[in-house]
Amino acid sequence: MTILPLDPAANATPEALRAFLSRCRSAAKEAGRARLVSISIEVAPLDPLAVIESIFEPDELHFYAERPAEDWAVAGAEAVLTFEAGGPDRFAAGQRFIDDVLAGAIAVGETSRPFGGPHFFGAFSFFDDVESGEAFPPVRLFVPRWQVSRAHERTIAVANLLMEPGADVDALTSRVWRAHDKFRAFEYGENGGAGFGGTGILPMEPVEAHGRVAHARRGRNVRATEDGNYRAAVARAVAMIAEGRFEKIVLARCRELTAPAPLHPLRVLNGLRQRFPDCYAFSFANRSGQSFIGASPERLLRVDSGRLLTEALAGSVARGGSASEDAALAGALLSDEKELREHHHVIASIERRLAPLGLRLDHPARPGLKRLANVQHLHTPVSAVLPENVRLLDALARLHPTPAVGGTPRAAACAHIRELEGFPRGLYAGPVGWVDHRGGGEFFVGIRSALIAGASARVYAGGGIVAGSVPEREFAETELKFKALLEALLA
Repeated sequence: MTILPLDPAANATPEALRAFLSRCRSAAKEAGRARLVSISIEVAPLDPLAVIESIFEPDELHFYAERPAEDWAVAGAEAVLTFEAGGPDRFAAGQRFIDDVLAGAIAVGETSRPFGGPHFFGAFSFFDDVESGEAFPPVRLFVPRWQVSRAHERTIAVANLLMEPGADVDALTSRVWRAHDKFRAFEYGENGGAGFGGTGILPMEPVEAHGRVAHARRGRNVRATEDGNYRAAVARAVAMIAEGRFEKIVLARCRELTAPAPLHPLRVLNGLRQRFPDCYAFSFANRSGQSFIGASPERLLRVDSGRLLTEALAGSVARGGSASEDAALAGALLSDEKELREHHHVIASIERRLAPLGLRLDHPARPGLKRLANVQHLHTPVSAVLPENVRLLDALARLHPTPAVGGTPRAAACAHIRELEGFPRGLYAGPVGWVDHRGGGEFFVGIRSALIAGASARVYAGGGIVAGSVPEREFAETELKFKALLEALLA
């Protein structure tokens, strides 16, 4: 990527912007192809979730992620560029798309800040291919037309555009300048009624009356159904383990909820981020009125300054009603042979899968605890120096799916998931996150999640099944995991 030494804040005039965009058009003409242009500026403090909620449009792509405990949040909407693929080569294909776009990209402004410069937001389904009619393709990556982020009390706004060799520079200058003004003086509104309207770079039209997403109290009026018999599926899985087909398999449940009024995915998400500040609150919309949201406790992969960070998160128990009960439950979890065995499967798998990439992993000898509002997990952080020839999506392809969401051995266990669960996973338990222009980025696991479409929601929760698993106990564990999303949906 070419980073030009132009400070948009210090050269904040339409004339300077036009001169810059003219240079970008000349570069596009010389290359004989369109080039991504990215402008990053620091603006007054904004709440990215409030921004995206204000301009929410069900028929546009959007991405949102936040981890309150780490003091960052990022949102992006609309798409300058998109990429979709399927099959076992989808991670490598996604990396090639990113490399190709960045090879011709031109950027100015606060590109060295956290979330500065162009980002590729995306989500990968659990399986390499999806069933007909699913809401998302096996992988979708997109560069947003606009992006706003907050990290450690600093807010960065990014406007991206695709510069064609024959582009109308005057029209682009006018549109980007209006977007620049809106970024600096954003006004929060309701469901598309304010914000960046009319810029041409950012969302232009408010949602029509029939497309508005209402927010209503739901509670007892919600209808719930569930396909399959989870206890029976667990019992079958334990029998398969005894037969030696695999050592562990992760099985999920899926509840279908129908509310009396449409659900606003971002307002549900606001409830989740308040309840679970240690989790990744996220939303990924497909431009067809469906949003995949959740509050995931599990980082799959982070790459920052050449260092890879991942974690093992497996083994669960409820929180206690008092400090003494909570400590007793934690102590029992830390000494539970079945839960420790499940956790060990995850660590061994991470080591085995990353070894071919030449990574030397560093992690504690014994797991600690990650405590959430309604459940506590065994947790082991893992880190390694990333070799220069290894890219983020290379490592992601090796890690997904981890035994925490798939099983061990991976191929044998995953081959039976669809058969035992009886519903399409889609993005459930798949990687969700981003890659930045420096090759860094972060992906988390799409668990504790729901697919929202109008007044309907498909809510997911799962657990790891190993030798000794008891169906009733596994059912109770998934009930705990459902609780977080159900409370937010029914608020």
